[in-house]
Amino acid sequence: MKLKDLLLSRNSFAELLKQFSIAEDDIKIKDEDVLLSGQHLQHQQILKESICIEGKNSDGFVNFFGILHYNILEQLAVFEVLGFEQTPVAVEPSAA
Repeated sequence: MKLKDLLLSRNSFAELLKQFSIAEDDIKIKDEDVLLSGQHLQHQQILKESICIEGKNSDGFVNFFGILHYNILEQLAVFEVLGFEQTPVAVEPSAA
């Protein structure tokens, strides 16, 4: 199961997205493939890693920074938010 799906199964993460008007389909966990690679998970039952989750809403992009707590055997994931930044969508000047 993907980390995104595991996080969305928790109410607190879904509520975080609602607060920023971000749809579930508009989030991306940066470097998720690297986190879930066999080398990274070798000999570990619990992964604790700093990550960035990028979301997009009508105002622009929101990057959430925090710690991912992932229990591999139980397939449980929790995201501990440490901070965020918002980047507005650049508006192109209209041709007059």
